[in-house]
Amino acid sequence: MAVRIAVTGASGFVGGRIANRLRAAGHSVLAYGRRPARELSTPQAEYTAWDIATTAIDAPPVDAVVHCAALVGDWGPDSAYDAVNVQGTRNMARSFGCTTRLVHVSTSSVYSDHVAKVRVTEAAPTGDCRHSAYGRSKARAEAVVRESWPTAVILRPHIVYGPGDTTLLPRMLASRRLGCLALPGSGRTMLSVTHVDNLALAVECALRDTSGGGVFNVSDADTVSVDALLRTVLARLGVAVRLVHIPRVVAWGAATLLEHVWPMTEGRRGPPLTRYVVGQLADEHTLDITRARTVLGYVPTWTYRDGPLDTSTG
Repeated sequence: MAVRIAVTGASGFVGGRIANRLRAAGHSVLAYGRRPARELSTPQAEYTAWDIATTAIDAPPVDAVVHCAALVGDWGPDSAYDAVNVQGTRNMARSFGCTTRLVHVSTSSVYSDHVAKVRVTEAAPTGDCRHSAYGRSKARAEAVVRESWPTAVILRPHIVYGPGDTTLLPRMLASRRLGCLALPGSGRTMLSVTHVDNLALAVECALRDTSGGGVFNVSDADTVSVDALLRTVLARLGVAVRLVHIPRVVAWGAATLLEHVWPMTEGRRGPPLTRYVVGQLADEHTLDITRARTVLGYVPTWTYRDGPLDTSTG
């Protein structure tokens, strides 16, 4: 049944893809994003520019809200992430407080650094993310959501990739030097990754949820090693590159030194390597998605081997 849905963060990678998928499914979508409409690469119908970090709005009635707006990154002060991810979530709640159904797109980066992230479940502790202001802020945003919407569905994807990606693949491609790409760790580390269209599918499942809400890990069906992921994706993009592996202890030391000397200024690009990135690529981070499968009926469709990667293939 077609419903009226508000999507925040619709000028971004994840929110834009989700908004378009919901429109394609026949829903009426009210899209909100920080950028002016004229700056969008793909125009969106019923789009409103809204800096969610600064103010609430007088929002029209909707049947559901999908909250994707977020500041994503591995560098910057807590205040910058809290402004968008925590205060922005409060402003979203004030704007759409009368709406009964909320799907909140969070992240598996909320899981504590003290948790071994091997098929980690939703019951694992969150918030103690020593090397990620992003993860800390998203954990606090989840608390805001629970307080305002006890029946909200909270989705926790890991490493979202696909058409429109402005972070993961562009950063990898920009890091190449003389045909080589240096990576922390052995390359054999196993990861759960999430194609953006699988995440959009999970959102659709969540909008149909009648279980009373809760937290759900979301990822592709299979885990993959860092080397296999990058070799396959880069080959599909037609990029020839040799992967060079930096021992974890060396990469961690270099990242620690860089973080200590690099200015922590809001809006400034971070160092070329951070401890958060080292941990993401050199340590296992796999998710148990059993709960999403059994409760939401989520069946991931795409993988890194066949999922659309850019606008020409999407």
